[in-house]
Amino acid sequence: MAVELRVGIIGLGMLGNAVALHLLDSGIKVNVFNRSGEKTDNAKKKGANVLASPKEVAQRSELVITVVSDAKAVEEVSFNQRGIIEGKHENLIVADMSTISPTESKNIAQKFLKESIQKLDIPVMGGPGAAVAGGLVMMGSGDRSSFEKCTPVFKKIANKVFYLGGSGVAHSVKLAMNLQITMLALSLSEGITLVKSSNVDPRLFLEILNSTYFKTGMSKKKAFKMIDGKFEPTFTLANLKKDISTMTRTAKELGITLPMIEKAEEVYEDAICKGLSDLDYTGIIEYVKKINA
Repeated sequence: MAVELRVGIIGLGMLGNAVALHLLDSGIKVNVFNRSGEKTDNAKKKGANVLASPKEVAQRSELVITVVSDAKAVEEVSFNQRGIIEGKHENLIVADMSTISPTESKNIAQKFLKESIQKLDIPVMGGPGAAVAGGLVMMGSGDRSSFEKCTPVFKKIANKVFYLGGSGVAHSVKLAMNLQITMLALSLSEGITLVKSSNVDPRLFLEILNSTYFKTGMSKKKAFKMIDGKFEPTFTLANLKKDISTMTRTAKELGITLPMIEKAEEVYEDAICKGLSDLDYTGIIEYVKKINA
């Protein structure tokens, strides 16, 4: 499927950078902006057009993808001075890949709509490694016709693209997905700790686990690194804690109780207080070790 849209990416952290590199490898011209300029170096070497502001990215793009830390950062790059809306034009569509709450997403979409700009939600699962290979899973929501217009680009970014409905819906599903990885990281950490304390080789535990219905991608790949204490971050513990807090806040907004994620929020908060924030999220096993030392 031909890609005719000019694409801009605002936010070149681990995920945004990986998405930009894959699009460039796919032959798509990409305009980029990041607040700290050194993070654009890899994309620049591959031919990205590095610009001085979100405004300039918007002026030169039909599709602007934001990949930033939280809703406050989305608002800043969108509506502050030299933000996206200052570069608006008739064909502009904004798609947010950040992980924010459904309510925040809807509020931001309404602000864009006042400027006659359609804003889509496109959170993804898979991380930087999958992004470089175009292997992400994308959850999309927002205006259907705008989504379909951008689908050729989205299918370059992800090998699975799901359209879920109106504004905010995709972020609900993204939070539910990150809830799963939160619990899996904790259960593996506690399982490994339990068997080690029983003088059982945790690799044998993983071999047994991965021979059953209960195996997961995490138990087959990251769990062995957890045993070896290797926590090169693809998604930091601090970032997952931010998303967990978004889950608990969203649950309150929906009038529901999610007791396990509330407990997990306490655990991850304590892990951050113990200096583990920059580890990969699977480094939560180090927290379990610390409290059992």
